[in-house]
Amino acid sequence: MQNLHVTEIKAFVPARDYALSQRFYTDLGFTMASEGGGVAYFHFGEASFLLQDFCAESVAENFMMHLLVADVDAWWAHVQASGVVVRYGVRVTDIETQPWRMRDFCLFDPSGVVWRIAQNIS
Repeated sequence: MQNLHVTEIKAFVPARDYALSQRFYTDLGFTMASEGGGVAYFHFGEASFLLQDFCAESVAENFMMHLLVADVDAWWAHVQASGVVVRYGVRVTDIETQPWRMRDFCLFDPSGVVWRIAQNIS
């Protein structure tokens, strides 16, 4: 029998300015665990992604990440307290209740990648 156990899945997030994006994610609280060959591995707890030193405008402008969290209010406050919105000139939306039974907000990174940070609600 084949062992089809999956251990992890990560997206390659595009970066218009690789060094700037590395600083943005570090300032947001992600840990850069490794970097080399134009790819940086970031994680926050068990959530992770690969930042790539490559950016096709049409990809970055249509790229979205979904980060499911236990407390969306705490994350919204964390984003505000981190200073990334002002420091990097990015946009963050207010928290909204979605019809798909989540409360979420969007954070746009320096390349235009949208992070939808959400909490399940019952």
